[in-house]
Amino acid sequence: MAKPKNLNHLVKLIVGAGQASPQPPVGPALGSKGVKAIDFCKDFNARTAHYIPGVPIPCKVTVRPDRSFVYEMKSPPTTWLLVQAAGVEKGAPDGKTTVGTISLKHVYEIAKIKKTDDKHKEKHLESIVKSILGTAKSCGIAVVP
Repeated sequence: MAKPKNLNHLVKLIVGAGQASPQPPVGPALGSKGVKAIDFCKDFNARTAHYIPGVPIPCKVTVRPDRSFVYEMKSPPTTWLLVQAAGVEKGAPDGKTTVGTISLKHVYEIAKIKKTDDKHKEKHLESIVKSILGTAKSCGIAVVP
């Protein structure tokens, strides 16, 4: 017996909080699946109104065969949070140069933000902190106690 195909389409986007508009990348990505991008933009901007404008928010949009959609928002990327906490423009290009420093308290606060994601709900905070420490090292951000 053949397994039925999943007819839903998945679209992954990273959109600035409160800045969704039907222009690229949102419009073409959703329009090619038959979704009215303006509907997504209005709802997304309303749901991200409490964020600082421009904070990158990853989204997974599931488009159903009837062209309706649901989407799941995640917390901002770990590298973006680390760069903001360190107060630098961007991370080190090679990962070996130190471009900034943050305290362990910053790492803990970032871990609490990441804990809100469905992906990290079941993980211990300690394992999330270890993951963030590894990301900080690869970005060239030193963590001091």
